[in-house]
Amino acid sequence: MLRRAGDGRAVANAATVLRTVLDHGPVARSAVSGLCGLSPAAVSRQTTLLVRRGLLREVPAPPAGPATAAGRPRIPLDLHTGAVGGPLAGSLHIGVRACVLGLVDLRGQVLARRALPHEEGLGADRLLGLAAAELERFLAEFGGGRPLLGVGAALGGWVRPDTGTVVRHAALGWRDVPLADVLTRALGVAVRVDNHARAVGHAEILFGHPQARRSLVHLFIGNVVDAAFGIEGAVHQGPGAAAGDVAHLPVPGSTVPCACGRTGCLQATASDTALGAEAVRRGIVPEPSVMLVVDAAATGDPRADALLRERARAVGRAAALLLDVFNPAVMVVSELSSVLHEGYLDDIRAAAAELSPGSAGPGRIVAPHAGPAVLPQAAATVLLGPLFRDPAGLS
Repeated sequence: MLRRAGDGRAVANAATVLRTVLDHGPVARSAVSGLCGLSPAAVSRQTTLLVRRGLLREVPAPPAGPATAAGRPRIPLDLHTGAVGGPLAGSLHIGVRACVLGLVDLRGQVLARRALPHEEGLGADRLLGLAAAELERFLAEFGGGRPLLGVGAALGGWVRPDTGTVVRHAALGWRDVPLADVLTRALGVAVRVDNHARAVGHAEILFGHPQARRSLVHLFIGNVVDAAFGIEGAVHQGPGAAAGDVAHLPVPGSTVPCACGRTGCLQATASDTALGAEAVRRGIVPEPSVMLVVDAAATGDPRADALLRERARAVGRAAALLLDVFNPAVMVVSELSSVLHEGYLDDIRAAAAELSPGSAGPGRIVAPHAGPAVLPQAAATVLLGPLFRDPAGLS
């Protein structure tokens, strides 16, 4: 036990030590105190318990030099990410046309991932049954017998982490789906659930861009369009965890009609669904797949490249509005073409700067630090984030 019932100090101390080793490890146990401000006795107590739990491990020290040979050797501590015994988190991102499965270590490194395409419009029971069965096989295949901390799951729409419920996901046609309970029963492990925009925000704060810990806005552009806002290491949820719905944010200059009756909404203008449909209409690809458009552009199709740049500029104009409203230290944009190719991210930055010159300085708009592995890492962070806040799992 890392704390007595009702005593939150040990939980806070354990979290501080674990986060310090995340940021600075491998690090000598004697150095942790100076880095995190806890007493040497408190650090010793917490590191011993964290090692016992399997979250930290002692790693081989470098050969002693002349200055240290006579003294007591300092054995560095690091997160237990070794191939033998290090715990893992499973991850599941549920998309409109595909799921992404993953295995992630305590540093947020994605060790294995797999796409699971599925029919669009499957009901919750069928889709979750398919995903759970495939995830179970995937974990057995790649887990290597290492301890499984549980599974983090993320998806778009209105998601309540406190109840593990998908309140509404219009693109999937889901309402009030008890996602965490369904997956827990199917997999037999702890499952935590959150919206994917917030999940990426948490991943950036925990593992990614240093400025994200001050404040960030994350804009997710997929078949579902979402956003998240974080400040001082916490991602805002709002009443009922309904924050982040930007589907109908007006994109300056867009006249695309939206199903809501207005024109220029972000979802209708820039979503993967909208891009895929437009690519088919222009004869660029035979089916509405963003990946096909990206591939076509990469192989030199100027029509595909032009369409992706159009979307990047629309995303940039929407990003400028969010930058003006929130003025974060960093804005993270998850949009497939700009994650894979820096040139499209430059288009997003340029469009944002044109609309809001003071808000898009160097390094202000970035891609997710995990790159193409953003989805499995973010989903796993739904589980790992609470672990780093409460390593005992008692709060």
